[in-house]
Parts: sequence; C-alpha cells; structure tokens
Amino acid sequence: MSRSRAIRWVLLIVAIAALGYLGWQRFQGEDHQAQADAQKPALARAAVPVRISSVEKADFPVYLTGLGTVQGFNTVVVRTRVDGQINRIAFQEGQFVKEGDTLVEIDPRPFQAALDQAKAKKAQDEANLANASLDLQRFTKLGEFATRQQTDTQRSTVAQLTAQIQADTALIENAQTQLDYATVKAPISGVVGLRQVDVGNIVNAATQTGIVTIAQIEPIAVIFTAPEDQLPDIKAALTAGSPKTIALSTDGKRVLSTGTLSLINNQVDTSSGTVRLKAVFDNKDHALWPGQSVSTRLLIATLKDATVVPDDAVQHGPNGLYAYTVSKENKAELRKVKVTRAIDGRSVVDEGLSPGEQVITAGQFKVQPGTLVTTAVASSDQTQAKVTSE
Repeated sequence: MSRSRAIRWVLLIVAIAALGYLGWQRFQGEDHQAQADAQKPALARAAVPVRISSVEKADFPVYLTGLGTVQGFNTVVVRTRVDGQINRIAFQEGQFVKEGDTLVEIDPRPFQAALDQAKAKKAQDEANLANASLDLQRFTKLGEFATRQQTDTQRSTVAQLTAQIQADTALIENAQTQLDYATVKAPISGVVGLRQVDVGNIVNAATQTGIVTIAQIEPIAVIFTAPEDQLPDIKAALTAGSPKTIALSTDGKRVLSTGTLSLINNQVDTSSGTVRLKAVFDNKDHALWPGQSVSTRLLIATLKDATVVPDDAVQHGPNGLYAYTVSKENKAELRKVKVTRAIDGRSVVDEGLSPGEQVITAGQFKVQPGTLVTTAVASSDQTQAKVTSE
C-alpha cells in the first residue's frame, strides 16, 4: 500500500510539472506575439509603398476634341425618269453597289416600240431623199430643157428631206434614251437602303418618292463642330496641310478611323458660337456608317520637347495642383505644378517638374513631405512591376 501511494504521488508531481511547463510556453508565445504586433506599426511607419514613373521629355500632340455625325460623302435618291411598271428589282437592301449596276427594270416594250417607229420613219425619209436627189440630178443634166423653177424646187425638196432625216435621228436618240431609262442604274457607288417600291408597282417620273437611296461610304465624311475661339489655330493647321482627324466611339475609348480635315464652313453659327468642320475618311473597312455619332480629335499642333507626366501623378489640393517626387534618399517631396494640356492619360507640365525626375503615381494618400517610401516602377505594359527599396 505504501509503495502504491508513492507511485501515485510521483505521477501527480509529474502531471503538475507538465502543466506548469505548458503554461509557461503559452505565456512566452503570447509575449513574443505582443512584441511582434507592437513592432509592426513602427515598421509600417518606416517606409510607405508607392508606385512611381519618370518625368519624360517628348513631343506632345495637341488635339481639339468634339462630337460629330457621320454622313455619306454623296447621297442620292434614285428616281425613275420614265413611267411604267416594274418588272424586276435587281438589288438587295443593304447591298453595296457599284456605279452603273442595274437596280430596277421597267417594262421596256412601249419605249422599244417608239424607238422602232422612229427608225422606220427615218428609213422612209431616207428613201424619199434618195428619190429627190435623183430627180435633182436629172433636172440638172437636162440643162436648158428644164426650167430654173423646177430645178430650184427640187433642190429645196432635197434640203427639206435632209432636215427631216436629221429630225428623225434626234427622235431615234430620244427614243433610245427613253428605252435606256427603263433600266434604272446606280448613279454612284455606295450602299443601298430600304427600297420604297416592289415588283409590279407602277412608277411615275413626276412623283417625288424615290425607289431607293444610295449613300457613298468610300470615302465618307464626318461633320463636327469646334469653338469659334479655336478658329485661328484650325485655319493655321489647315493652311499648313491636311490636319489629322481621328474618329472614335462616343465613349472615346475605341478608334474607328483616321482621316484628314477637308474644309471649314464659310460662317460661324452665331447662336452657339461654333463653326462646322468636315473631315474625310477612306473608310475601307466600313467602320463608319452614315448617321453614326462619333467623338472626334483634330490635331492642331505638336508641342516639341514638352515635359510630360502621367495624369495620375498630378493631384488636386486646396492650393492648386501638386505632385510628389522621390528624392535620392527615397523621401517624398511635394512640388506645385502647372499643367497646360492633358490627353490619353498624359499631362504637359510647364512648371514644377524637370525631365528625369521620379514622380509618385499611386499611393499618394499615405504620403506626406519627407515620408520614406519604397518604390515600384511599372513596366512598359503595366502588367508587371519591378520593386526597389532602400
């Protein structure tokens, strides 16, 4: 019994020792974690991660932006020039047709009959002229045996018949023209719209309703407006050449086509203070369509060797625009800047920055003047980053 009691005491002491050791280990772990947590703010305050970009010296295009509407370079309402019944429609709605392609065929039989009649009349008059010419020759050969009156009368008859044949020729040409008009052809190359008549309808040359509309889309035009105070710059650019004009989707995110400015309207709209401009685009891919709304960019100048930074580097503050640069010691420095132009995510800075400096483009909300930073420089495609730190 005394031996059994001793064993129980030994086991109890061992259990107490084990529990004490586990409690000490847990206390030590919590203490180390508390120390690590206490050190984290200090480390965070030591350096702020930011993204930077270089201030560049580059040529900067100056674009005048606006809104415009696409219109066919030429638009034609196809009408019939003769009366008759439509026998055949030779086009599909929305089809691209070339100049001279057949669009509609009108019943040609009345016009063919008129042509045949005119040709027969000419043949008859030619026969009469031949006979009259022979009589004139006979009277002339008779000499004094034929009276002068007979000869003059016969000569007049020959002249009349000659004139009649000329009139017959004109009638034949007119009848042939009317017959040709029975086949309605495309006057220009372009895209046909919705047809206004069907096979079997009677069309009349006197009616104003057309058969179909053709819009020329190669090339195509865009009509847009610009403020009148920009007119001197636009005129200077047009005098120097054909200013580049870009047509974009209405949200300005997708380039549709590139063309050139062709003309400035001859007057300014006094009610809106704008002037209308016309640009021409080759439009070989048919990216532009008549009636489509587009955003426009007109290149009016190019700034040589301008100081350019990303738009994200420029911040707005109560005292104006500013940007943060990164010094050689990896500390942030605040610079007041003056921006004159901005487009496509880039801004031209006239004052406050110099080419070659590093500006912060992301993370500025955590930065104050003198803050130590760690920098990440975006790659050319902005999909990867190269991280450098002090």
